[in-house]
This record gives sequence, C-alpha cells and structure tokens, in this order.
Amino acid sequence: MDWRKTKTMVMSVFLLLAVAGCASTTPKTAQNQSETAPAKVTPSTSASVAGNESSILADVSQPVADSSNQAKKDYPDIWSRIRAGYAIKSLDGPQMDKEIQWFANNPEYMQRMMERAKLYLYYIVEEVEKRGMPMEIALLPAIESAYKPHAYSRARAVGLWQFMPATGRLYGLKANWWYDGRRDVQASTRAALDYLEKLHKEFDGDWHLALAAYNAGEGKVGRMIKLNERKGKSTDYQYLKLKRETLHYVPKLMAMASIVGDPAKYGVQLAAIPNEPYFTRVETGSQIDLGVVAKLVGLPVDDLHDINPGYTRWATDPNGPHHLLVPVDKKAALIEGLNKLPDDERIQWAHHSVRRGDTMNKVAREYGVSIDVIRTANNLNSNLLRANQDLMIPISSRTMMPTPTVVRAAYHPPAAGSRDEPIIHRVRLGDTLSSIARRYNVLVRQVAQWNLIQLDDVLRRGQKLKIWTSGGPTASIEPAAPNS
Repeated sequence: MDWRKTKTMVMSVFLLLAVAGCASTTPKTAQNQSETAPAKVTPSTSASVAGNESSILADVSQPVADSSNQAKKDYPDIWSRIRAGYAIKSLDGPQMDKEIQWFANNPEYMQRMMERAKLYLYYIVEEVEKRGMPMEIALLPAIESAYKPHAYSRARAVGLWQFMPATGRLYGLKANWWYDGRRDVQASTRAALDYLEKLHKEFDGDWHLALAAYNAGEGKVGRMIKLNERKGKSTDYQYLKLKRETLHYVPKLMAMASIVGDPAKYGVQLAAIPNEPYFTRVETGSQIDLGVVAKLVGLPVDDLHDINPGYTRWATDPNGPHHLLVPVDKKAALIEGLNKLPDDERIQWAHHSVRRGDTMNKVAREYGVSIDVIRTANNLNSNLLRANQDLMIPISSRTMMPTPTVVRAAYHPPAAGSRDEPIIHRVRLGDTLSSIARRYNVLVRQVAQWNLIQLDDVLRRGQKLKIWTSGGPTASIEPAAPNS
C-alpha cells in the first residue's frame, strides 16, 4: 500500500514538472518564431513546382512589415512601409533591366501615376498587410492600370485591378446599370486579393506563377507547367511558353518594386504620399447624387468620382450599396450635410411634361437615360405615356461618364495599326448616337470620338459610322512601354 502511494506521488511530481517545463518553454519558442518567421503567406514546403525551393528561401530572408498601429506610425511615408514588406523573390536578366530603364526614362509618366496613387495606395497597403501578403502586391495596380480608376482595356477589363466581367462575377463583384463593383476601389481590392491568395495557394506558394496566372489565367499557366514537366524542362515562370505580355508582366512589377525600393539609385523622384488614409467611408442611407454630395462637402464632383468610380451614373444605386468614400477631412461636413438634406433633394431631377407623340423610348433618348430608369423613378408599370403626363428624370443617371482610359494589358496603349477592324454602321431612320451605342454595347462618347462628331450632332440617314466593339483606337495619353 505504501509502495503504491509512493509510486503515485512520484508520478504526480513528474507530471507537474513536465507541465511546468512545457509552460516555461512554449512562450519562448513562440517568441523566437515571431521574431524570425515572415508575416507573409508561407509557401508550401511540399511544392511540386520546379525552382520553388529558392523562392521559399528568398521569402524567409525578406524583412517583414509590423502590422501594429505603432509600427504604422513609425514609417515616415507609404513608400517606406511598402519597402519593409517586400517578400517576393526578385528577378534578374535583360527584360528586368529593360523595364526598369523604361520607368526611369519616363519621369513624367511616373509622376502622374504616383499622383493618382495618392488616392488609393494607403487603403491598398492596409488590405495587403492585413492578409500578410507581400507588399509588392500593393504596386500591382501600377502595372494593371497605372492607378487609373476608369481604366478600360481592349479586352473589356476595367478598374484599378482590371477585372474581366466573368472573373468579377466569380469573386462577388456586383454590376448593373448604376454600379460596377469592378471599378469600386474597396470591393475590387478585396476581390483582387482574394483571387491572388487563391492563385498563390494553387501554385504552391510561387508568387511569380501566381502573378502570371493573374494576367493570363490559371488554366493557361497550369497547362504550360504540365507541358514543361512532360518535356523535363524547368517550370519556373520565365521558362514557361507564355505570350509575350505575360512573360513581361512579372518583370514589370518587379521593376516597379526595385524602383520604389531604391528610387535614388535609378534617379527617380517618388511623389510624397503620407502613411495615412486619404478617404473614409460614409453610409448615406439611401440613393444620393454625387453632384449633391460634392456641393455639401465643397469638393469638385470629378474628384469625388475618382474615389467612387464604381457609381457609373454619378449617383449611388437605388438598391444599394448606400455608401460613399470621401476625403477624411470631409467626413464631418458630409454627415452634417446629410442630416440636414431633405429627401427630395438627394437626386438632381429634370421635369418632363409628356407631349403628343412622345414615347418612352423617345423621352429616354432625349435625356440620355434608360427606359428602366424612367419607369423606376416614376413608379410606372408599362411604357405607355399620355399627353401632359408629368415625368421626373434623374439627371445623374444620364450617360455622362468620363471617357474610359483605354489601356492594353498593363500600361500599354493600344498598338498602332491594330488588326481589329471596325464595324461600319450605316445610319437608319430614327437612329441616334445613344441607340447606336446601346446596340453595340459601347459608350456614346466613344462613338462620337471615333467618328469626330459632337454629342449633339444630328445624324444623317445613310451616314457611315465606325464602331469598334473591342475597345476602339482611343489611346492612353501615357507613353508606350516597351513591348519587346
């Protein structure tokens, strides 16, 4: 009996010592890990892609951004915060050198791009950092759109992150007549980072392959990897048989990262961007006109639209979302203004008294709005109109969007002498610029520009108009980056 008690006591002491040992060593181990392990998406150690091991080693060796509030304050500007979070293996070679040289040789292009980036970069950096992603990702819109919120590619990709319609829908970006989530700064950033995280995981932690897939599609990159595997070739990004645009895509991003990392080395002056938010979000409660908001806060409406490019009709969607982004220093003024604003002054309206011979289609064309907008605004169940009937037309819903900046792939303007041929439309009786634009799913302003006519010009029966359904010849004002 005594022997059993003694044995029990010894085992209890042993267990207590073991537990105490675990309690004293675990925090120390965790502390050591937190000091050495990168706060980035850790690549899978079971990667099957050739060359991935070197990528993992490069990731671990990079400095890590501290996501604490104190650390954010310690960065003197947004660029130093970005540099601190670099974690993608760099590239070497003539293509990388060529891209760096192009950026360095076009200081005006760089300056304009960085000035635009002032509006969005802090928000993008915040979102990238929250996910523990490499900070080079925050520079990706420089390659996709040059930080132009209205960028529109020949392939119909739009916004800062250049989402195609199908990919946008796949990642939850709502789109209708009033609103396009692909242009929404916050919604598109969330979707882009979701997509990039998915690609990073799919390609076993290789960021080069993930970025190539963002440009060309994961299916294409995956097929080229399998092709190289069958041939016994390397499956590193630069050895894959990809189109020229994709082969140059990652070097462009890494070139931009190199310049931001050491601008003095390349003789580049970066725009001063503070490490603080430019905009904040305000819930509006219901539909509101961007022009009304601009007056409430004393801001040019174009400036307001630049941070709210998702609202394609210059007013929020009647069915939501009911929020707006405004500069941080305008938040209080907007809230105060909204509290005092009568409901009937939230949208700018035009009054139309129906005349004999008016049809719904005719009225819609006259004001540049859709029939659905008129019916919704006036609670109508049909398109029938009667003489002297009063209609309220929401002016903000007119097709008044600024002409989209057309970009080719990354920051290339459309190539001169493109093989894309226009459709020749012969004007018929009753045709208007608006009806022609709707027929070919293009913008009224595009049709006017392509044919050197004014928006209010009267079309002649038999007149020939050129229509490009793949984006048209409108080029960006930016200089063309090298394609070779």
